[in-house]
Amino acid sequence: MAQPRDGQRRAAAATRITPEKWAAVRAAVKDVGDRFAEMVLAAPDPDALVTADWTVMDTAAHVTAIAWNYTALVVSDDEPLPVPGTAENLMTTTVYNIHGGMNTALFHGYPERRPHEVLGRLGASIEQVLDLTAAADPARTVTWLGGSKLPLAGVIAHLVNEMLVHGRDIARAVGAPWRIPQEYAALFVELFMVEIIRNGVGVVLDDGRPARPGRIAVEFRSAHTRPVTIVLEDGAVSAEEPSRDNDVRLYFQPAALDLVLFHRVSRPRAAMTGALRVWGRRPWLLPSFLAKVRLP
Repeated sequence: MAQPRDGQRRAAAATRITPEKWAAVRAAVKDVGDRFAEMVLAAPDPDALVTADWTVMDTAAHVTAIAWNYTALVVSDDEPLPVPGTAENLMTTTVYNIHGGMNTALFHGYPERRPHEVLGRLGASIEQVLDLTAAADPARTVTWLGGSKLPLAGVIAHLVNEMLVHGRDIARAVGAPWRIPQEYAALFVELFMVEIIRNGVGVVLDDGRPARPGRIAVEFRSAHTRPVTIVLEDGAVSAEEPSRDNDVRLYFQPAALDLVLFHRVSRPRAAMTGALRVWGRRPWLLPSFLAKVRLP
């Protein structure tokens, strides 16, 4: 229990990992993996551009390379990562340099682009991750990007989300339907976002700029998640149970928040649809908070 200077007692956030959520995220990674593979294999042109630089198969290979690396990451920090050139980037990766560092290493370290080979590797990697973690403690942490500490449940939630977000990218490029279930996006919020902050973010949020002094506390609340307050104080990030002195309160639909944080949907657009609603005693602090507590 923390006792701040103003006398308001604030409790550190409890873990969001439960047996039910562990079972749910394991089922989700299999479901989304199957849907992702089916869509990519059905794409009429695997060389169609998804972004300015990546094709359908570049994007699918990116997701597959992450899944393949996770077959080692879930074993131990000492297990060599199978994608060449990625281990060297692990400890220095931040949300600001990931595209030129880790993502470039994944792109070149896993050069396969034939659809059946790539999707075969993805399916095999998902099955291997599930087999390797079947009897594991979902709260056991591994060393993730930037020296952060991520529980096994968070590793799988991250893989689910990689397929959901990049699956949407591919679907928009090839004109295929794609769905991001609210309950799956909620698993990413709770098992990845909350848990990585609870266990330690390392340098993954470092931007090289002086820390903003003071405290900004943002309460995240949705119909699909347990409320949590994420705090930015003098450049450090922590998670607390909600308290009455939060600066900002954010109501969100998990799928919308996911797409906003990954820069697929703008904040104004999400707000206009009611998927994001902001209020509180100092709501103007939210942009400063999101400038630091962000995703790549």
